[in-house]
Amino acid sequence: MRLICVGDNVVDCYLDQGLYYPGGNAVNVAVNCRRNGVETVEYIGVFGDDPEADHIKWALDQEGVAWSLSRKTYAASGHPAVSLDPDGDRVFVGGPKDTAQHIFRIRLTPADLAHIGTFDLCHTSCYSGIEPELPALAKSTDVSYDFSTRLEPEYIDIVAPYVRMAFFSGSELTEEEITSIIDRCHRLGTEIVGVTQGSKGALFSRKGERFLQGIKPVEKMVDTMGAGDSFIAGFITRYMGGSSMEESLDYAATRAAATCGFHGGFGYPKPFEKR
Repeated sequence: MRLICVGDNVVDCYLDQGLYYPGGNAVNVAVNCRRNGVETVEYIGVFGDDPEADHIKWALDQEGVAWSLSRKTYAASGHPAVSLDPDGDRVFVGGPKDTAQHIFRIRLTPADLAHIGTFDLCHTSCYSGIEPELPALAKSTDVSYDFSTRLEPEYIDIVAPYVRMAFFSGSELTEEEITSIIDRCHRLGTEIVGVTQGSKGALFSRKGERFLQGIKPVEKMVDTMGAGDSFIAGFITRYMGGSSMEESLDYAATRAAATCGFHGGFGYPKPFEKR
């Protein structure tokens, strides 16, 4: 399998530790898929021009994720501040809105699209400013998309027609609301729709056939940062590798639980100076 991720990169700044960790949905999914055994994984994004961006690129090198087609701009890397509650749940407590993540978006050239077309799947998300590129992207390869908590019907209508796999975060949603989201995505052409619900597990639908997946026990809860991205990466790895829905979801839950055992999306802490 060949996977390419296009979109966001940030450093998550843990206020209580004085450390930052590389992250961002697209980066986290890329790294986790590589760790899951996907042979070829690449990342395209917009990097800042600061030491934080250098650290993200260094971490991608350590994990065997190529990033040479990424852009570099004169701006700071996104650096959301994070705190942890007593149960290990991560809480974002704000961050600047003038970073590379916020003021630039990727624009895909014909050469980019031709390269992306050599991959089996492209993963991206609502954090990546990718919406205007989706029609061309979907013509190049299959797309998987993390909507996170972007649940507005108007937004789903814009994105879902170009997406093969859609992932949502919906721990507060009712059964009726989840059904509405799933049905809407299917009507717009999305093959697989999944809604993760925190401690309640996940509900997935493939062309209308429903699948339930419970959570896996965590030996010691440390940090939930990146668990959802690990779930997505686990599902993509197994499903695109030919496994059944049941097998893919079981593996996804296992990978999400493992991520809760360490800090950050995938490790690599580094001290930061308060800005």
